[in-house]
Amino acid sequence: MTEPGAETALAVSFADVKAAARRIEGKAVRTPLLSSPALDQATGGKILIKPECLQLTGSFKFRGAYNRLSLLSAEERRRGVVAFSSGNHGQGVALAAKMLGIDAVIVMPGDAPGIKLDNTRAHGAKIVIFDRQTEDREQVAAAIADEQGRILVPSYDDALIIAGQGTSALEVMEEVSDAEITLDAYVVPAGGGGLMAGSALAIREFSARTLIYSAEPENFDDHARSLAAGERLANAPDAPDSLCDALMAPMPGALTFPINKRFVTGGLVVSEEEIRAAVRFALSELRLVVEPGGAVALAAVLAGKIETQDRVIGLVLSGGNMDVAQLCRIVAEG
Repeated sequence: MTEPGAETALAVSFADVKAAARRIEGKAVRTPLLSSPALDQATGGKILIKPECLQLTGSFKFRGAYNRLSLLSAEERRRGVVAFSSGNHGQGVALAAKMLGIDAVIVMPGDAPGIKLDNTRAHGAKIVIFDRQTEDREQVAAAIADEQGRILVPSYDDALIIAGQGTSALEVMEEVSDAEITLDAYVVPAGGGGLMAGSALAIREFSARTLIYSAEPENFDDHARSLAAGERLANAPDAPDSLCDALMAPMPGALTFPINKRFVTGGLVVSEEEIRAAVRFALSELRLVVEPGGAVALAAVLAGKIETQDRVIGLVLSGGNMDVAQLCRIVAEG
């Protein structure tokens, strides 16, 4: 259980995660907890998989988006919302806005995967394109919010967003507790850290012994470095692009990092080739389409970044939105 007083200085509590679970019930999908004999054989452990690639809009992001938008007042709903996103948060906000009758504008990079752009439009949102190399997406979105009076919906640095994302791990912990299973470790993909922060709050409420790890691609390993240093460290502005478009946040969030600093054990870093191998494994052995950013936790486990022999490990497949052409290239490379 969470130690007394441990959450007093944090922006989000486990109670917020529980409240979010009540709000999204019947709206978000309660994704299953899966296992795979092939994955267990490959790792020597018992691996439990939370496939958020099966969530509405193809990623966990819908959870936080619906939690945030559902609490807007009638006047705020009338004003509409604006969000900035590489794609998955944008889709989550677009669908939640459609369900709640709210007009939405999503600021997205021009190099976002086509499937993410198309799906965001399909949910009725207007897309404003920005140049990832020369423009700041937060500034673009803030300007739209000021000019049009819209409510800004951050992708991770928001208490209600964090709480919503934590419902994924809450579902995991409820299931393993009912089955009297103790997780030795839990591995979470990290971009801005919202999923990890919400997950950490849920996990620590149930288990003090479960080790919690972030998983990131090389060159975007800001959480691994920040957790080791005990302070927020940024990625290099000239870092080469990664396959993981969903995980290219510049640094850990101001609200997410204090939670992760307190509860997360450390960070795991995987190579681009290890990520490709995980995408191929997910397709061939799990029969799941998992985008590169959604596969980093699986990549870390398959690559032996943590000890798995005779241990019970939970991991999140955080998203499945990738273009068919990209999937075919990765499969062909194998």
